[in-house]
Amino acid sequence: LYLISGSPCLNSSALRMASETNTRKVSVLILGAGPTGLGAATRLHQHARAGSGSPRSSTDWLLVDQVAGAGGLACTDETEEGFLFDMGGHVIFSHYQYFDDLVDAALAKAGIGWNTHQRVSYVWLKQRFVAYPFQNNISALDKDDQISCLNGVIEAQLINALAKDKPANFDEWILRVMGKGIADLFMRPYNFKVWAVPTTEMQCDWLGERVATVDVKRAINNVIHNKEDAGWGPNAVFRFPKEGGTGAIWKAVADLLPQERQLYGAEALSVDLQGRTVSFRDGSKIHYDHLISTVPLDVTLRWTGYGDYADELTYSSSHIVGIGLRGKCPHGSKCWLYFPEDDCPFYRTTVFSNYAEGNCPAESTVLPTLCLGSGEVPEGSPTSGPYWSLMFEISESPYKPVAQDNVLIGGHTHPRIVLETLNGAIATGLIDPSDEVVSVYHRRLEHGYPTPSLKRESVLQKALPELRKHGIWSRGRFGSYRYEVANQDHSLMLGVEAVDAVLFGSREVTLDHANIVNATKNTQMRYE
Repeated sequence: LYLISGSPCLNSSALRMASETNTRKVSVLILGAGPTGLGAATRLHQHARAGSGSPRSSTDWLLVDQVAGAGGLACTDETEEGFLFDMGGHVIFSHYQYFDDLVDAALAKAGIGWNTHQRVSYVWLKQRFVAYPFQNNISALDKDDQISCLNGVIEAQLINALAKDKPANFDEWILRVMGKGIADLFMRPYNFKVWAVPTTEMQCDWLGERVATVDVKRAINNVIHNKEDAGWGPNAVFRFPKEGGTGAIWKAVADLLPQERQLYGAEALSVDLQGRTVSFRDGSKIHYDHLISTVPLDVTLRWTGYGDYADELTYSSSHIVGIGLRGKCPHGSKCWLYFPEDDCPFYRTTVFSNYAEGNCPAESTVLPTLCLGSGEVPEGSPTSGPYWSLMFEISESPYKPVAQDNVLIGGHTHPRIVLETLNGAIATGLIDPSDEVVSVYHRRLEHGYPTPSLKRESVLQKALPELRKHGIWSRGRFGSYRYEVANQDHSLMLGVEAVDAVLFGSREVTLDHANIVNATKNTQMRYE
């Protein structure tokens, strides 16, 4: 699903098809203008400018998306009142100098600067904040929970030392690495809220830098000294655009590319494997020699007659709920917060107004109060700010349905999950019942998270090579379904490396070796 607020970039030559057959021919067709598709287009353009690669393949390409502009799942929407909301908790940190070079060049040309933030992140549990990562900060728990967690960690070390086989699933990994105390208190409930899939139905090869393990001595030391230990992880320091949200980055990257090689508002409906042709809703067709597709792999597999593979892939949907509020933010410098308990529907909340001043309307903007935090409609006239905002993420799957029937909030109709989110925000102390809500946002993303299910890798080992036999490189967060390489930097490089594979037969390190790309920063490949 590719969603964006922005202007279409439709060039007459890009729209021109071979008039008699309504079919255009290109050497490389890219489906999807999110980070992966833009990475592929950028690399092709880079090779064309440098005069490298096959003369036709590097110059005869077309980037197509079904919506009005670039960004894909990394887009940003703006409410009528002027609040910005991303499609989830996107921040910029990178394993690749190429990625850094490109996004810096793009935003510089667009005249947009960066904010740099130190991550301030907590888990809300039992009416208290526990520093992230939870497993390093059990010192913040009460004594009984500290004892349960430490006993579990010590027992897990012994069990893991005696184990002859690797964990059979994510749940077993949690028990072996963290023990029953942390598993029951945090890891099991939180991960079900994130993935909307039981941990017993997930494999554990994807973990890597995604989940902090437990250093027993460090955990005991932190408890004894009552020490907060919050510095772990690759995103301990991150960047965010001063204007336009995450989507501004990808609009700016698209603006570095030739306008005539971008086609928006063209919805693909099917792929003819033998004829190497993509058909679109308007009746047009594009013939390709090579197709780099960022369409969700399960969708591509159904288009191409491999529905049995698609049936074995699992994903969850996401609901993004945003609220804009009047007043000063009461949460200091907090960035994002985790919620494992069942007193709220969301698993993560981002204090989105803390990322950039431009994420909220100017303080002088006069807005009416839509409702109070309680949902009641107050009396009074529109007035000015200041303003702040919260962005919530809720997962959905057959295992975890979400209430979507319509209810009235402040005189406006919204899915029930929005009301449940407001109630959850009050229950967890994020807002007060008397807080003034001036903007409400909701969007459902059908494809939210690609699940690292037990069957995923066996499907990918068959499906991706089978598509390549027909000239299709399925890549991206959902194109290749590997969550361990699905951040924005990974996603862009999946597109870059796919192009080099098409042109030169190069290895795709990001796709095949997550443990390598996540272990150290690649400073060799550059964007110039």
